Amino acid sequence: MNRVIQRRTLLRWLGCFASILITHVITACDQAPIPTASVELDSRNNDEQPALSGNGRFLAFVSNREGTRSIFIYDLKERRYVYLPRLNRRDAIAESPSLSYTGRYIAYIASDSARPEIELYDRATQRAQILTMGYRGWFRNPKISPDGRYIVFETGARGQWDIEVLDRGANVELDIPDFQRSRPIPNASPP
Repeated sequence: MNRVIQRRTLLRWLGCFASILITHVITACDQAPIPTASVELDSRNNDEQPALSGNGRFLAFVSNREGTRSIFIYDLKERRYVYLPRLNRRDAIAESPSLSYTGRYIAYIASDSARPEIELYDRATQRAQILTMGYRGWFRNPKISPDGRYIVFETGARGQWDIEVLDRGANVELDIPDFQRSRPIPNASPP
């Protein structure tokens, strides 16, 4: 009988010790420092669909940090977020970002209550434009060329997924590095 009492007492002590240990571990985990500064890339939110600019400086991704799926651009060199006025709309869900060489142009899918559209945001003018207005079918996975002239995407207009190339035209301002602006374009005829 004495052994039974000793065993029960030992089990109670072990139970109390285990409870205290588990409480301490859980409390310690809850009090771990969480990066909250705007210069931090990691967050407690879903961050997905990453895309790098051609020069490797900018990272675009989709996140629910502001309560809706929005596109964010992070400057890897400056370690800060880039301000993108008029890019993300409260009434639309943003998906599949793609960046040009210096990140000036962002091609992406925007879906509101209707069907998704491919849009292009120009960081220089801080304006977005719909590129697929009037197109039939569904779109997904837009990718912009490094110079910003071409956008390729998948379209379901024919009842299957096909690839389409959209040429923005010869008169668009290209996103090319400054050191290449002074070089002549190969195989170009003089004006």
